[in-house]
Amino acid sequence: MTTETVADVTQTISTNVLTSSSSRGIEFYFQCAVIVIGVVGTAANALILYAMVASKQHKKNILIFNQNVIDLFSCIFLVITYAAVLCNFHLIGSTGYWLCMLILSENLLWCMIMASKTNLIFVTIERYLKVVHSAWSKKKLRNWMIYSAIAFAWISGFIHVNALVFPTSDVIDGVCYSSVIWKSRVAQLSYAIFIFLLFVVFILIIFVVCYWRILIAIRRQAHVMTGYDTSGPSASQVQSHQMQSNVIKTMILVSAFYTISDLPMNIFLLITYIRGSFTILLGVYFPLLLLSFFYFCANPFIYATKFDPVKRVLLRLILCKTTPVQPIENINLTASATSHRTQPGKQQVCHGRY
Repeated sequence: MTTETVADVTQTISTNVLTSSSSRGIEFYFQCAVIVIGVVGTAANALILYAMVASKQHKKNILIFNQNVIDLFSCIFLVITYAAVLCNFHLIGSTGYWLCMLILSENLLWCMIMASKTNLIFVTIERYLKVVHSAWSKKKLRNWMIYSAIAFAWISGFIHVNALVFPTSDVIDGVCYSSVIWKSRVAQLSYAIFIFLLFVVFILIIFVVCYWRILIAIRRQAHVMTGYDTSGPSASQVQSHQMQSNVIKTMILVSAFYTISDLPMNIFLLITYIRGSFTILLGVYFPLLLLSFFYFCANPFIYATKFDPVKRVLLRLILCKTTPVQPIENINLTASATSHRTQPGKQQVCHGRY
């Protein structure tokens, strides 16, 4: 980077970013709040992943399981990234450069976020095919297609974010400047419009069309089941329909929460790029960014309360407790059995039906 370019970048940033002591205080509390969200989200997503494995749902709902894996890594990198930002490193040499490019620029964090958005699209399409085109999906939808979608979500996230970060970020005077060094105003604006169309407009269309058709199909199936003769549908058919409806309701809530949390930030950034003014209004920017990050923390609680197989495992963890067992003496039940005394110990007692 030339000296003239460095001067232009630093002057632009210094004149547009608020640097008052009050703004620095707001930024500090925001970063602390993000770390708290990341820690809570990491613990919650790890617990949900355990519950999905324990209930064998990781084999039945592979894409949903992958969604939680991505969200777990998103929370982990959320903590790592903002903890590094709080340390306020003075970046020197190749170590400082790579710390900027991978961590401080939020590279790895946004790789996970983009992968999460892409995988959520695949989850929606998969649910649509299995419900609306169930006959076709049973014949044509194979596991290799699901695993290919998972690989695409991860790989596309890394390619997309790294292709953005490396050309538009650099270390200047020991400070990491991320995604602010663009070759032209046209390139910057074009990228902003492209991202808005892809991850806001396109995703909204996918959600509305697919889940609307899914709900219509489920209602039609419910009418068919009620139209059986007096014997009624079999227990397996009822259970299958209930499980399918449960998964759909869970994913509708997840998708709706994603839209609510992510849409305001995307609109704010698009307006900022279109105006061409990069003055950061901290009172608007930080709350919107915090809301978008809150998705990764709150998302697991939707699975915990709405996804029945996961909910049953979590309830078992909560309600199971240990109670002392008094020493008892076994009675000889057969002539060859020898009597013995059990040692004091604990017995696991679980309440509720699972």
